[in-house]
Amino acid sequence: MGKARKAGGLDPAAICRSSDPMAVRELLSKIGDTWTIFVILSLDLLGGRARFSELERSVPGISQRMLSSTLKNLERDGLVIREVFAEVPPRVEYEMTALGKSLLRPTLGLVDWAKANWEQVRQAQSDYDAP
Repeated sequence: MGKARKAGGLDPAAICRSSDPMAVRELLSKIGDTWTIFVILSLDLLGGRARFSELERSVPGISQRMLSSTLKNLERDGLVIREVFAEVPPRVEYEMTALGKSLLRPTLGLVDWAKANWEQVRQAQSDYDAP
């Protein structure tokens, strides 16, 4: 525990167990955004590869613009690859990379935790909000 303390508080490197806590924070922020988890889980349910329109139908409430932005970010981060087929009209498919697939297990663990604990969280919110 002594290593985690620094003058003025906790050592950020000890909190996330990394020599680069800002990089960890940035990546967790991207992965944990509103849509990334749903897109990753949808891709998995669709067999690891899907067209834009299939993803749009499978992610409830996502706009085309947000899906496009999320997929671009996932591609940039190496979690998804985009393949364009020279057809008329053009066909584009997205596929999870090995790195993207490695994110499934922790994501499913987080989803399982949320399902198992949602009622408790909701009750805590209700208790907190009560006058």
